Amino acid sequence: MCKTKKSTQAIEPRSPLKPRPSKSFSSDPLSGNCSTTGGNNSSYGNFSKSSTSSSVASLKSLRSSLPENPVIYDTSEISSSTNNFLNHRLSSSTASSSWRCTLRGKDAVVFQRKSRTPIDLPDLQQSLSLISRSHHSSLIKLLGASLSGSYVYLVYEFVAGASLADCLRNPNNPSYTVLSTWLSRLQIATDLAHGLDYIHRCSGLGSGLVHNHIKSSSIIVTEATLNAKICHFGTAELCGESRARSKKVEGTRGYMAPEFQVSGVVTQKCDVYAFGVVILELVSGEEPLKYKMEVEDGGYKRVSVIETAREAVKSVGGVRRWVDRRLKDSFPMEVAEKMVQVALECVEDDPERRPDMGRVAGLVSKLFLESQKWAENIGLPTDISVSLAAR
Repeated sequence: MCKTKKSTQAIEPRSPLKPRPSKSFSSDPLSGNCSTTGGNNSSYGNFSKSSTSSSVASLKSLRSSLPENPVIYDTSEISSSTNNFLNHRLSSSTASSSWRCTLRGKDAVVFQRKSRTPIDLPDLQQSLSLISRSHHSSLIKLLGASLSGSYVYLVYEFVAGASLADCLRNPNNPSYTVLSTWLSRLQIATDLAHGLDYIHRCSGLGSGLVHNHIKSSSIIVTEATLNAKICHFGTAELCGESRARSKKVEGTRGYMAPEFQVSGVVTQKCDVYAFGVVILELVSGEEPLKYKMEVEDGGYKRVSVIETAREAVKSVGGVRRWVDRRLKDSFPMEVAEKMVQVALECVEDDPERRPDMGRVAGLVSKLFLESQKWAENIGLPTDISVSLAAR
């Protein structure tokens, strides 16, 4: 059985249950004493009705969170909902474009991607039915898909929030970040670790899946709760990326594992590498890769967050100076050093030396608990809600 954040097990009684006389409970709220009386009682009836109403509400909440049957949309339906793809685009790149729309009464986001391998409607439906069995609180729900020629349209639920990249590097106010506490960043790391571990080990396909799009711009930080949700779950499988064997490498600079850049073959260890880069972003606040102008000769120097992290762990106090200054030195030093070490293990050049996500999720969860204990000891609030509104 796959272990997720919430799981339930039914336990069969060892011996048959015998009928018992009905009882009602009365209590003295001042003394705290309870007594039982036989027969039916109005207080018991009220309790029963209240309990039933609560159970119905809980079942409705549970039903809404469970994965639904996947929908194969007609292309005309998607075209109509996006105003023939003329609506304002949420994102656009050489690999994909996306639009927010309403489909069958649901607030959704449609992604258009080109399939890397030939795919027909029966294949799409089969893969979609397998992927739709998966469900995790850190994954954005896949509602359905559509096929038009070599293009695949993937429909996901809309989640209010902002990308992790924008939360860390506000283009309008670089000195401000909504993730201004160490605990908020460890919460993001924990959500991501467990979500990616679920994709690798517990998703609909028996052998697990690869994600192939782990990066800070593909992670949504939800408004108010500051939890992380991973976008594009299922894209690699539905668009043929996990099966493609091509010398043409498509990916985002700074997140691509060395072996992927050589072979173009995506594996779970490639996801681990990208996850490590995201963790280094979280801790430092820096981009994975950038170019800085040299004052002496006017040229540009390539700066990698991986390289700066490796340099930081070599010197005494190096990690403290390397951590995002907007945290104002308010973080547990030992936990920060361990977190950087976990991330550096994930970005080892040799994929065989990288840990699997199960081990990583366990380590990150332990560091999160240590951070919570640190925050409680110094009197910091551990439950914070914020707004992602523009500043």
